Amino acid sequence: QVQLVESGGGLVQVGGSLRLSCTASGRTFSSYVMGWFRQAPGKEREFVAAINWSGGIKNYADLVKGRFTISRDNAKSTVYLQMNGLKPEDSAVYYCAADKGYSKMVAGRGRSLEVWGQGTLVTVSS
Repeated sequence: QVQLVESGGGLVQVGGSLRLSCTASGRTFSSYVMGWFRQAPGKEREFVAAINWSGGIKNYADLVKGRFTISRDNAKSTVYLQMNGLKPEDSAVYYCAADKGYSKMVAGRGRSLEVWGQGTLVTVSS
C-alpha cells in the first residue's frame, strides 16, 4: 500500500505560483493513478487534477485549466502540481490521492479512493 506526503503549500499573493509535491512510500507507485483534490473552508472537497500511470493521460477541473499542471516522476515516486496565476478562490487544503482506477479519480469528490495524503495548505491573499 502506498503512503503519501504532500509538501509545497504556503502563503502567496494573487497571481503568484506554487509547486506542490506528493512523495510516495511503497513499492508500487508506478501502478497507481494519482490525483489532487482540494477543500476550502465551508466547501466540499473537489477534484483538481488527475494523471494516469504513464503520465500520458491528464484531466483538470474547469476552474484550473490553463493555470495548473499535473505531472509525475515514477523514478522519484513523486507527483507534482504546478499552480500558476493563483486566485483567492484557489485557497484550500490540497490533498494528494492514489487509486487504481482513473474514472474513480475524476468522479468529483474522491469518494472511496484508496490512499490520501495529510494535506498541505495553500493560501492566496488578495
